[in-house]
Amino acid sequence: MACLIRKADSTDASAISLIVEAALRKSNAQDYPPDVIEQVVQSFSPSQVLKLMSLRQVYVACIDTHVVATASLEGNTVRSVFVDPAYQRQGIGCLLMAAIESVAVKSGIERLRLPSSITAQSFYLSLGFVKVRDAFHGAERTIIMEKSLSHQA
Repeated sequence: MACLIRKADSTDASAISLIVEAALRKSNAQDYPPDVIEQVVQSFSPSQVLKLMSLRQVYVACIDTHVVATASLEGNTVRSVFVDPAYQRQGIGCLLMAAIESVAVKSGIERLRLPSSITAQSFYLSLGFVKVRDAFHGAERTIIMEKSLSHQA
């Protein structure tokens, strides 16, 4: 199963939206109440994804021509890392994060930050990120994490 990481384009917006929704409803629902899940789902509609694409460097992971995961970089902050639940725990998230880190290093970024869901915290810890603090947006708790890239330059 070959996985290709590439920059997303506008034709990927619907697929990205579906992946985010599926991951939120299946994976994140164990850690967040339904109203928080619904609020986050709404912020990743296809039209919202298109808006985000104008603000961030958005990447997708594809198997054959099928988009199965997404992640983005906004300045020194990793955002919106989601893997289709059918493809989770197969290394695709790691491949996406390696691609994001490579882009960051090439851009001269020395420290990556990210707001992690409760669900993904252990994944990011396994990649060398450390917890900085908790952040709350209403009932939604995120864990602010960071990783030094200076050793990778």
